[in-house]
Amino acid sequence: MSITTPQGFRAAGVSAGLKASGGKDLALVVNDGPRHDSASVFTSNRCKANPILWSQEVVKDGVVRAVVLNSGGANCYTGAEGFQTTHAVAEQVAGNLGIGAIDVVVCSTGLIGLANPRQNLLDGVDEAYAGLGDHGAEAAEAIMTTDSVSKQVLVEGAGWSVGGMAKGAGMLAPQLATMLVVLTTDAVVPAADLDAALRAATRVSFDRLDSDGCMSTNDTVTVMASGASGITPSLPDFAEALTQACTDLAMQLLRDAEGADHEIAITVLNAATEDDAVEVGRSVARSNLFKAAVFGNDPNWGRVLASIGTTDAAFDPADLDVAMNGVWVCKQSTPHADPATVDLKQREVSVTIDLKAGSERATVWTNDLTHAYVHENSAYSS
Repeated sequence: MSITTPQGFRAAGVSAGLKASGGKDLALVVNDGPRHDSASVFTSNRCKANPILWSQEVVKDGVVRAVVLNSGGANCYTGAEGFQTTHAVAEQVAGNLGIGAIDVVVCSTGLIGLANPRQNLLDGVDEAYAGLGDHGAEAAEAIMTTDSVSKQVLVEGAGWSVGGMAKGAGMLAPQLATMLVVLTTDAVVPAADLDAALRAATRVSFDRLDSDGCMSTNDTVTVMASGASGITPSLPDFAEALTQACTDLAMQLLRDAEGADHEIAITVLNAATEDDAVEVGRSVARSNLFKAAVFGNDPNWGRVLASIGTTDAAFDPADLDVAMNGVWVCKQSTPHADPATVDLKQREVSVTIDLKAGSERATVWTNDLTHAYVHENSAYSS
């Protein structure tokens, strides 16, 4: 179950000596074809890392033959030298594979302002190339930073499949999150269809994951299609499988959020528009008061209503309903069921908000605010 399960792909994960803690820190994923269709989405942060600046140019023609990823340093705000390092890494991959560097996506993750040692990266590329094979699990391990576990997925189609790997455990906020994601498929899917399917999938998965309201500089989600199965699924069937894969990976990211004790699904019902539903869900997800209450097992629905009130969504402030773990603690913006009947001891928490303003809905996922999260992020660079 990995990115190398779909036909036409090889991968490797090696140690290039980038992490002070040791372990695997460089991954290479290669599409052996016969097709090399691709699509990508990147962070919407205006402050972008060097690999993003490079890769945004690479993907414009819809052809990607390889993705190289490193953990240990984000290569962001490292000046012209940092961009030259990204270019050199792409050239090294291309030279080994006998392809053009403009067909190589480069991804990095780690501390901003840290210059990755170029020779370590180049030597790591050579080692990864020599070790290419059915090593998706090793590749998934190599892109981990604060992740406690690697994250992989496989969705089976009718004679074709979608594989994926992801990293991310903090700064999870759209768009997309502190994440690197590589998806592979052996279905025959033209680049334009891949792009449409990927944007539809990320819109309802990674873009709805809002762990701490902080947006990264390096987020990348890339899908490559080898066409090796020889099967052309319908676009709706492929889009459904890709969305399933992205949602599964997003939930794995949520479960591994730094120091979290609870995973929280905030579902907004009967909104005037889907955008309204997302705006309300995201407002609650970003409330530190609400997240701290969940950490303390306190079903404080007043903090939910206060967060709703900061949005531009359509609703009647005097007619809002809120449920927590299925208990309607607030009806018509007044107390309803006894909050003491809400059990928040389990990791999974659901919050349901009824805006009574239309028929649209959306779910945003977040986690609680814990002592462990504060500790981890206070000591991240030390």
